[in-house]
Amino acid sequence: MQMQIIQSIQNRIYEIRGERVMLDFDLADLYEVETRILNQAERNIERFPEDFMFQLKPLEYEAIKDHVKALQKSSSSQIVMIDLPQNRTNKYLPYAFTEQGVAMLSGVLRSPIAINMNIAIMRAFVEIRKLMLKQNDLKSQLKEIKEKLGNHDAQLNQIYDAMENLLDKNAGQRKWNDRKKIGF
Repeated sequence: MQMQIIQSIQNRIYEIRGERVMLDFDLADLYEVETRILNQAERNIERFPEDFMFQLKPLEYEAIKDHVKALQKSSSSQIVMIDLPQNRTNKYLPYAFTEQGVAMLSGVLRSPIAINMNIAIMRAFVEIRKLMLKQNDLKSQLKEIKEKLGNHDAQLNQIYDAMENLLDKNAGQRKWNDRKKIGF
């Protein structure tokens, strides 16, 4: 069950503006509070600088809406369904919370559900970071293997060329030795 929760949370982590973030309506759903409660964090703006929380632009929201709808269609009944907010105007575009912003929310929301969910969200961010590190490690290992194979290919080509030269020399020598001798 714990892995399903973390998987559900990971599905709600988006990459926007080069940051991994969670949207206000996803967090509200997970914390079992209204979205407006989370957005009151805007009132504590000193706690939520731009690198902790920012409001999406209309195009960013459109891209996320498509992803959320696809997620809703593909998710199983055991995963918590996301209610996509309807009819949001520019004034009410969702807020995106970075990992630090989500951590800061733990100081604002103090219900037992919010505390437990915050722990699960932090674990989900950590798991994503681990996966990214593994992916980068695999990429570097593949690059190293590719370079080694490239070097080996060049060395094998040199060996094949040398073997062909030896075979050609031996064939020439045999022809010379097998020729019909004239004279002495």
